[in-house]
This record gives sequence, C-alpha cells and structure tokens, in this order.
Amino acid sequence: MLFLGYDVGSSSVKATLLDGEKGIVLASSAYPEQEMPIDALQPGWAEQNPEMWWHNLVLVTRNVLKKTQVSPENIKAIGISYQMHGLVLIDQNKKVLRPSIIWCDSRAVDIGEQAFRAIGPEKSLDHLLNSPGNFTASKLAWVKKNEPEIYEKIWKFLLPGDYIAMKMTGEVTTTVTGLSEGIFWDFKENEISSLITDYFGFDLKLFPVIVPVFGEQGILTEEAACELGLSPRTVIAYRAGDQPNNAFSLNVLDPGEVAATAGTSGVVYGVSDQRKYDLLSRVNTFIHVNHKPPENRYGVLLCINGTGILNAWMRQNITVGMSYPEMNKEASSVPIGAEGLIVLPFGNGSERILNNRNPGALFSGLQFNTHRHTHMLRAAQEGIAFAFRYGLEIMHETGITPGVIRAGNANMFLSPLFVEAVANSAHIPIELFDTDGSRGAALAAGLGSGFYNNTQECFQSLTKIKAIEPEASLESRYDEAYGRWKNYLEKILSHIY
Repeated sequence: MLFLGYDVGSSSVKATLLDGEKGIVLASSAYPEQEMPIDALQPGWAEQNPEMWWHNLVLVTRNVLKKTQVSPENIKAIGISYQMHGLVLIDQNKKVLRPSIIWCDSRAVDIGEQAFRAIGPEKSLDHLLNSPGNFTASKLAWVKKNEPEIYEKIWKFLLPGDYIAMKMTGEVTTTVTGLSEGIFWDFKENEISSLITDYFGFDLKLFPVIVPVFGEQGILTEEAACELGLSPRTVIAYRAGDQPNNAFSLNVLDPGEVAATAGTSGVVYGVSDQRKYDLLSRVNTFIHVNHKPPENRYGVLLCINGTGILNAWMRQNITVGMSYPEMNKEASSVPIGAEGLIVLPFGNGSERILNNRNPGALFSGLQFNTHRHTHMLRAAQEGIAFAFRYGLEIMHETGITPGVIRAGNANMFLSPLFVEAVANSAHIPIELFDTDGSRGAALAAGLGSGFYNNTQECFQSLTKIKAIEPEASLESRYDEAYGRWKNYLEKILSHIY
C-alpha cells in the first residue's frame, strides 16, 4: 500500500511517495529548485499567490509518479503538511480574492497587540494561551480594516493547507489544530473563540467546517485527480501545520519530547500535557496533532523567523556561487566566536521571541583587518544557534526542558558547525533522523487511513542517523561567545520600544 505526503512550504513544495508495508521511500521530489518568490510590497509584508503552491504541487506530484512508474490506483491516501499562520481568502466560487498573507508577514502586529490589550492579557492568555499577535486572526482583521471591498466578498477564510485540501477535494474544511494556530480557538471552552469573533466582528459563517486531523477529510475530485495524475478514489487522510507535522515525523508526541527544524525559519517544538502559556507570548501554545482530551497534547512553539533565510542570503550576496557544503567548510576554518564578530539573524519580519520587535539582521564588531567572508559565515551560523538557545531559555519558563532535541537530517542541520553550535551552546544532545515533513505527512496518511493501527507500527522504520553530544571542552567557549551575543542583543532591544 502506497501513501503520498506533501510539505507545502514558503520556499518549495516537497512530495514523498512511501511504501507503507516496507516503510521505505520510493521517491521524493521538491519543486521549484530555487526558492519560491515572496512578494514584499511594503517593508514587513510577505505575500504569495496560492495558485503558485498548487501549480508546484502538481508538478512535483507528476515528477514523483514519473520517477516510480507506480499505478496511481495503488496510492491509498494523501497527507498534507503546510506553512502555518497564512491567510487565504476565497469567494463563493472558491476563487482566491487576494494573495495569501503568509507566516512571516508582520503587518498585523499592532492590530493583534491592540486586541490583546482590549480583551485583557489575563483573559486572553487564560482562554487563547497566546496573544492574537501577528497570527491569522489578526491578518484577517487587517484585511477587514484596510481592504473592506475584499472583506465583503469573503465566503470563507482558509489556512494554506486548507486551500490545498480544497483544491484536491472541492470541500472547504479546516482542523482544530489549524484554528488554534491562527488564534481562533478557545482552549478553556474547547470551541471557536467568541473573544476573537466578538472583538474583531468576525461572522461565524466565515469559518470552514471542522474535520479531524487524522481520518477521511475528502476524496480527490475527477478534475484534481486528472490534473495530478492520481486516482479519483484517493483519500485525504491527514492535515497539519508544518511544525506539528515535523514533530509527528520525528515521533515527538508525548510530554517532554522536543523537535526542531531550521529551514527558512527555525523552530523548537515541545509537547506538553499542561495548558500553559508564556506571559509575554514569546513562545506560543497550540493543539498538537494527537490531542484527544482527556489525554491533552499541546505543542509549545518557539519560532525564529531569520534562520535558513539568513544562510541563503549569505550565499546569494556574500559567497556567490558557493554551495552550502562549501560554506560550511569555510565557516569551520574560523574559531568559535568568529574572533569577535557577532550576527543577529533577525531580518525576516517581527520576531515573537523579541516581543514582536523587528531589529533587523545586524553585524557587530566587524574589523576590516581581521575579518573575512569566512568569519561572516561562522558568525551567521553561530548567531542562529544562539537565537535557538535564547528561545530555549524562554521555553524553560513554560516547563519545557528537553533532555534531547530531535531533528530531521535536513536544511541547516546538515551543517556540522551549526549542530555543534546548538548542542554546545544549549547544552542539549541532538539526535538526527532520516525523515522530513513530506515523509512524515505520508506516514500520517497511513495512520489516518487506518493502514497503521497505532504509532508504534507507523514509526517502525524511523532511523536515527547520528547523535551529537555536547563536549565539555567546547561548552565554555560557546557560553562565552553566547554571553557576548546576548549582551549585544539586549543592548539593541533596549533602544526598540
């Protein structure tokens, strides 16, 4: 039995075809080869055309099928992972009304902060576990305020994964996990939040039908099946945001377990059974994929917007033509601390861990007679690793204290220097696994369709590639470098209100 998993990101769309019985990947592909464009019409804005996601999903599906030559009839179910916090608006004809306002767009920060104060911080955190901040609900409120002619045409709002599922099945649905990610969910009342709908004036008719995370969410339409090259009997059996899905792909499902990613953005995602929150909303709590009261499972998410995007910027502008492995090798030629050069990686919109402030990416201590591009490369990777430690210190305040961090062997975790810097600055072992978001979504489709009876069966084939332990000889040197980095960050933040 075969399962198809998609990971619809802001950089690319990846697909994995999995043999469910053997637990092996038959083919995997991503499209486009270069990052998908993100439109920034104004500073702090970030938009993408949802039709671009669908176009690339069609192409990557056909590529996987071409590689394997399998019969589409043998693909039993599809799983969808998607970039979180985006806003897609459709009319009654299911046509997109405007480009999607995606996860790293910070235009709605002030609207969310005003809502937080108006609802009341204590009530907001008690019910929502978060400030409305810069999440989907606030983005929808921004459209209502600034584009009333578009708002009046809205039939339903969707998250990016909901849009992809609609294109596949023709059905307009969402999940409780997705609504919690958008700050539409009342954790205390276990329903759509009246605090949010009343304050922003959202009609409940705008909300899609809620379906389970695992289970049948719809069947491919004839049109979608023809376009994708799949069977019209294929079932959508799973849908989740990319970070809960990444945790699932790493079998991070129980309290105390922690997953991490370092793609365009960097994320640490810990699982808790406690309804807790950060008083300053610097880390955020959502419903995890396996949440089934009374066995509560919440995902506590630390997000750093400027992670892999900084590394990509360095490649495009500082080391033009150099591959990422070559960049890693060059960076490793420089000692820990980059001989005093400090990089703050916050150049991709407002950062939640910085109370929604946006200091931008900054280089400090640059000496023309000392530093070369190699120092800049090392300082950039260390700056990202130090941002992870800074965020982990905040997570500790909410009760998340990981004994180990699990991550897929992908993106920046392919850099030995980066992994070393995270493990030794945070004093936490890291385990790398042979998996990624699209493979996780394929496994989840197997679980959601009933092929796997439980998660133990589902993860029999999950393979640990290696473990990286902190080294006593390195920890003190990284602590010293982190201390300088943190002092500089706090100095900058003291001038940003």
